[in-house]
Amino acid sequence: MKHKFIIIVVLITSFVTGYYFNTIFAHKPPSAELQKINTEMQNNMKLGAFSLSLSVKDLKTSKDFYEKLGFRVFAGSLQQNYLIMKNENALIGLFQGMFQGNILTFNPGWDENANNIENFDDIRKIQRLLKTSGVALTSEADEKTEGPASLTLTDPDGNVILVDQHR
Repeated sequence: MKHKFIIIVVLITSFVTGYYFNTIFAHKPPSAELQKINTEMQNNMKLGAFSLSLSVKDLKTSKDFYEKLGFRVFAGSLQQNYLIMKNENALIGLFQGMFQGNILTFNPGWDENANNIENFDDIRKIQRLLKTSGVALTSEADEKTEGPASLTLTDPDGNVILVDQHR
């Protein structure tokens, strides 16, 4: 009986101690710098045109399928093993033998018609914001360069994200 009482006291003490430390440390407000970065990311990060890049087994078969959904070839060719297809503002890229898996793609500096947009965030700015907020990158743009560059990252579910600036 005495051992049960000691075990119960230890469990209650552990619970109360854990709760106390959790309320003090886990709910600590972020630093002013991190708050500023999070606000800037939420309000101002301009990633540009969005498309889904699909790794396909047979480009011609996939092209035919997506045409039945109303997509039309916008760029690329069967000979180049890739097609960019468009249905209104929706963009998909079909790529045969170029990469494994599907990729979420953003193009800073472009709209959904591959037209240059005036106000956009350079990929190096996006990279700095992501890194400062603790996002791990799997590849990075060279900070010493200007113009075209890319970076990649993986979301919590293993989806690859490509940020690909063409200008």
